[in-house]
Amino acid sequence: MRYEGTVIRPFSEANSYLLQCTLGCSHNKCTFCGTYKDKPFRIRPMAEIKADIRMAREHYGDLEKAFLCDGDAIVLPTPMLLDILHELYAAFPSLRHVGTYVGPQSSLGKSLDALTTLRAAGLTKAYLGVETGHDQLLEEVHKGVDAAGMLMAGQRLVAAGINLSAMVLLGIAGKGPRSHAHATATAEMVNRMKPHYLAALTITPIPHTPLFSQVRAGKFELLDPFETLAEMRTLFEHITIENLKFVGVHASNYLPINGTLQRDKARMLATVDEVLETKDRTRMRSERMRGL
Repeated sequence: MRYEGTVIRPFSEANSYLLQCTLGCSHNKCTFCGTYKDKPFRIRPMAEIKADIRMAREHYGDLEKAFLCDGDAIVLPTPMLLDILHELYAAFPSLRHVGTYVGPQSSLGKSLDALTTLRAAGLTKAYLGVETGHDQLLEEVHKGVDAAGMLMAGQRLVAAGINLSAMVLLGIAGKGPRSHAHATATAEMVNRMKPHYLAALTITPIPHTPLFSQVRAGKFELLDPFETLAEMRTLFEHITIENLKFVGVHASNYLPINGTLQRDKARMLATVDEVLETKDRTRMRSERMRGL
């Protein structure tokens, strides 16, 4: 397979064939993200994408899962995305899942009809970087949309029948009263968006990003491990929708925890409360064990 620059995918796509449809991210302005700074955004020619699919067919034989890279493949013109999906499903008879990262702006650039058509063609899952439901924080991290726009993007994906995984960032508000405000506003957005999955990650300063510079300059103070757990607890406490799969085992998190809300809410709260009450660091990942 051939790839250009940094290529990432959600950990749940570990067994997926990674098809690089775009290079970089169409937005690429978030203050905390350093993933795609090594390459300007561009759309790969369809001839190259089809050639890659043929190579994958020759190398892997049949496949069940594929993931469209890089950071925001939903930004592709709808006819091109439909063409890619057709090629994938034709090449791999056992294919049952095609996922992609989606940005809020590019998702809003697609009508509900277009998204529904993409779902019917086999786009099964979208990973949306919600980060927070707090309006001011979304502006400060240069997400490109306000809370209303983020909510609309997520709701449109859900309405299209696409399996939505919303990703949020613990600690994105830094220390102070906005930590609680961030968690409650995010829980409220999740309640209204109704994603199928909620993935929580912990903010991690990456060199050469604006956030990293803010931390170095003392303009942004990171939460300590127990304060990030308090944010997670607030999420659990304020999320009210049913059958939401919470995924908190990302390598950036201090306390790995999974469960389904509301079914496992009492257990999840009890786990977090025990660590918060005992301040038992042995229950948590050390800094050297954390990653992105």
